[in-house]
Amino acid sequence: MADTTAQDGDGGDGIRTFPFPVDLSVLGVGMQVGPMGTGRTWHAVDAPLERVHRIDFHVVMLFSEGPVRHMVDFAEYEATAGDLLWIRPGQVHRFSAADDYRGTVLTMQPGFLPRATVEATGLYRYDLPPLLHPDDAQLTALRSALAQLRREYEDTTTLPLSLHTAVLRHSLTAFLLRLAHLAASSDRAAGGQADTTFTLFRDAVEKGFATNHSVSAYADQLGYSRRTLVRAVRAATGQTPKGFIDRRVVLEAKRLLAHTDLPIGRVGAAVGFPDAANFSKFFHQHTEMTPAAFRAELR
Repeated sequence: MADTTAQDGDGGDGIRTFPFPVDLSVLGVGMQVGPMGTGRTWHAVDAPLERVHRIDFHVVMLFSEGPVRHMVDFAEYEATAGDLLWIRPGQVHRFSAADDYRGTVLTMQPGFLPRATVEATGLYRYDLPPLLHPDDAQLTALRSALAQLRREYEDTTTLPLSLHTAVLRHSLTAFLLRLAHLAASSDRAAGGQADTTFTLFRDAVEKGFATNHSVSAYADQLGYSRRTLVRAVRAATGQTPKGFIDRRVVLEAKRLLAHTDLPIGRVGAAVGFPDAANFSKFFHQHTEMTPAAFRAELR
């Protein structure tokens, strides 16, 4: 696959952001698909990928060998042959310098698919696990769909560009629908549920966590009693609503600490802690590290 171009998102020591290289994809379409492995460059050659970085596009890696260790949003995952790793826009991740990445990689630019498809495929379900373990039948279907997508991607002579792009969107949608079903099934098997109460709460937290950390405020906003909200969130995640909110706040704080050179106080303010001391206490309580120590470990 063609090289991507990395841009230094913040200057200085800031963690680099990788934009989708639409100018390097075949015919300039908003996706790429091809092999990982020796002799094929599918990421920027000048970037230290073993350091934490952020992407603004989707990456799906289907591994043919393993194990491979990969960090996504500060959690370590180990993938082996037949596993898939789905990294979404805005997530921070880090490649393993010690492991070989072999298999097929798909990258996709936000906006390449229509909104209805985006919603149907759950492209921005950040609550779903990034590492997926398909069974034999699921893996066969996913490999077949991905191989078809790759054939369409590489066929640049059969159709005019407009039809070529339309066919790619249909083939990509077929693959992503299978992938989304696998992700949702994996989530349910792990104890998650598609309960409407929890879904509404999750979406409200995603929109409001930077300013609203109150369970009661979310319950009032959604028209539920606090008790109903507690039951729904615990059934879906095994956590309390407060634990769910705090986890999202900590994740965003980690992203900002890793990705930007913002002062610690401004990071705290960005996630709802105007007082830097309160933010540091909160962060240490949930990570057993100070914000400064966490940032230093990643740099």
